[in-house]
Amino acid sequence: MRKYWEMMKSQIKIDTAYSGWYWSSTASMILRMLIIYAFWHAVYENRTTIEGMPLDIMITYVVLAMVLNNYLAGVGTQLGNSVRDGSVAIELMRPYNLLDKLVALDLGDKISGTIREAVPLLIIAYLFMGINTPNHWTDFILFLLSALLGILIGTQLDLAVGIMAFWLTNIWGLRMLRNAIILFFSGGLLPITMFPEWLQMASRFLPFQYMIYVPVSIYTGQISGLDALYALLVQIFWLILVFVIIRLTWSLAIRKVTIFGG
Repeated sequence: MRKYWEMMKSQIKIDTAYSGWYWSSTASMILRMLIIYAFWHAVYENRTTIEGMPLDIMITYVVLAMVLNNYLAGVGTQLGNSVRDGSVAIELMRPYNLLDKLVALDLGDKISGTIREAVPLLIIAYLFMGINTPNHWTDFILFLLSALLGILIGTQLDLAVGIMAFWLTNIWGLRMLRNAIILFFSGGLLPITMFPEWLQMASRFLPFQYMIYVPVSIYTGQISGLDALYALLVQIFWLILVFVIIRLTWSLAIRKVTIFGG
């Protein structure tokens, strides 16, 4: 366990080593937030609510959704690249589990991303955009738990795309498809409640809405009480299911790797 902890810390050091890139990412996020803020103000110009959501709730939703969306991408690209260039064979001979190493590096990257992007973004949003605070402190605790589960689901799904490189070699197109599907069905663009009824029904049978829509809806109070607890249980179910499928697929994938003729 200690080795994965050290890997996570090393990733944080790497991320903070390049100050120009580090702070340019912060500026880019703030600019995106301002554009989204202006867009929704224009949409609400002649109305007070849309699908029962007032402007302040919508702004709160889209800001938090944008923050969480940055946590959904993981190290699937790194895994795919190592498969394509053959370095995965070397990694598999080293004294650690490659998937666990990638998850540790991903957590380190997300921790530095929290300091670099999420914290400044939320401070600006609270001070100048008036996003709402949770109705009760328990809602905030449930939001944090739900967000963590959603991030872990996203990490596992990203690994799934990386593992596909064992069969597809180049996964660039698959990653673009994955990003588009998750951005839409997770509620990263707009709340799921604004989808047509049949699309809302379909999304309930997919894991994607539990990555952004459910955590943010708990924060804004759209999902509360027993419904929030039920949503957490469903997230745990999806996380376990995706984790098991990924590990089974991984065990099949590494059989395709030939190391020194083995």
